[in-house]
Amino acid sequence: MTADQDPAPTADQDLALLRRWNTTLLAARAGREGPDPAPYGRNLLSRWAEPQRRYHTVAHLRAVLDRIDELADQGGEGGELELVRLAAWFHDAVYRPDRSENEERSATLAEKALTEAGLTPHEVSEVARLVRLTTTHDPAAGDLNGETLCDADLAILATDPDTYRGYTTAVREEYAFVPEPDFRKGRAAVLRQLLDLPRLFRTPYGAAAWEERARENLERELAELADMSGKN
Repeated sequence: MTADQDPAPTADQDLALLRRWNTTLLAARAGREGPDPAPYGRNLLSRWAEPQRRYHTVAHLRAVLDRIDELADQGGEGGELELVRLAAWFHDAVYRPDRSENEERSATLAEKALTEAGLTPHEVSEVARLVRLTTTHDPAAGDLNGETLCDADLAILATDPDTYRGYTTAVREEYAFVPEPDFRKGRAAVLRQLLDLPRLFRTPYGAAAWEERARENLERELAELADMSGKN
């Protein structure tokens, strides 16, 4: 079992997630007419269950949605929470570890699906913008929707050391096709980029509850990568 993951999702868990999707899309439509949300949700769940995924799975989707709820329960940041939740559903809906345009393709999927599903042009545009923002996790100051989604997506970095190690193991499994030296070099660059950010978490709650532990985990992993490189 890897980070953010339960054992293989059960039918009940999938049904619970599908209900969350239906509730979110209907709330975003705010009473406007539109097609049945369920087929869109089932399509997304099938995408999140593709076999090439080890970390970017249904369990990760569930964890991001839970962290959005946690941020909202802690006072939230305002913004349009239903659109943030929809962006969570789409943010890794297209995921191939050997491709670099996953966020863009996921955003394009959101634009097509949510237009069909009855959202307004503004709503569709905002969800797609949020999906694209997960490329950098660097929302502008005052971007309440972006801050909430990015904090929820990065919350895995602030888990306990064992869970964090499971996360890094799952990421390595997704990139099994990359030779070990190349993976270590690329992963170290990602870690340094994150550590160079003035703040990993932009919401007040995320900064207070998650920042310190996340930096400890990142620094520990970076040191371990350097140690492994030194031994080879």
